[in-house]
Amino acid sequence: MASDYIVDEVRRIREKQAAKYRFDIKAILAAAKKRQRTSGHKVVSMVAKQKVGA
Repeated sequence: MASDYIVDEVRRIREKQAAKYRFDIKAILAAAKKRQRTSGHKVVSMVAKQKVGA
């Protein structure tokens, strides 16, 4: 299979980020959530809202 430079770059960045947090998934997710909160961008939840009176 041919190598895709975009996929290779994403994997390299993912590995670097994981190593930064010693491959601790909880620490990786906490850091991601912090970046999300401080980004200034609107965060959209894909959880369905319950209908009132249904």
